[in-house]
Amino acid sequence: MNFLNFSKASIAALTFISLSASATIVEFTTSHGNFTVNLHDETTPETVSNFLKYVTDEDYHNTVVHRVEPSFVMQAGGFEFTGSLPLTAIPTDNTVKNEPVFSNVRGTIAMAKVSGNENSATSQWFVNLADNSGGNAKLDLQNGGFTVFGEVIEGMDSVDAIAGLTLCGSTPAPGLTAEQCADVNYVPGTENFVTIVSVDIIDATVNSATSLTPLKNTSLTVTPPVTPEQPSSSSGGGSMSWLSLLFTGLIALKRRFK
Repeated sequence: MNFLNFSKASIAALTFISLSASATIVEFTTSHGNFTVNLHDETTPETVSNFLKYVTDEDYHNTVVHRVEPSFVMQAGGFEFTGSLPLTAIPTDNTVKNEPVFSNVRGTIAMAKVSGNENSATSQWFVNLADNSGGNAKLDLQNGGFTVFGEVIEGMDSVDAIAGLTLCGSTPAPGLTAEQCADVNYVPGTENFVTIVSVDIIDATVNSATSLTPLKNTSLTVTPPVTPEQPSSSSGGGSMSWLSLLFTGLIALKRRFK
């Protein structure tokens, strides 16, 4: 490697390190409205660094919201639609250590992970549509607690609007009829998904989260441990549909709450 190439590589690396260390506010631009999230980079540093690696690599560009459970969660960050089914899983990096500092209340963003493995989060994230800290969900407790790494500070109405779209299975499917959803031979178009167009850093003020008042996760101090329950789901089921083919054979289907 000559000096010129080394310098360019060094500058690129330093630029990424700078963004990873300081970026605290990101904007999600979607096909159905935008929302802004303030990250807890000083209190959940490993999770935020992991998330920002996907952001700076543009891995979240043109991914889809693949799961909504009304009054529970909106989940994305794992798949893209490339014109055919099943959905294509995006490349993932190494898993990240769990950091269950804050509570899974409405409007927070947290990492999804594999059931039975608290340190298994990679790329998938979800927004809590309700207070899921306790109750039937117990997201503050089950599987070591789900790591909340930021909160929506603007555009929660966009998140709620996405969560209110017609579902095919548990996937938002704008513009689809019940008949199309039930037709295993029907192939949807890009317009039939909620697309995460981009996730961009819009404020690199390292201590911006100090203005927030997140709730601490206190459930993990419970003794003896409480056995987590399976969260109830109000999503549709029953007949076979083309959307049921979306996740066939994909290991990322395990990144649910169990």
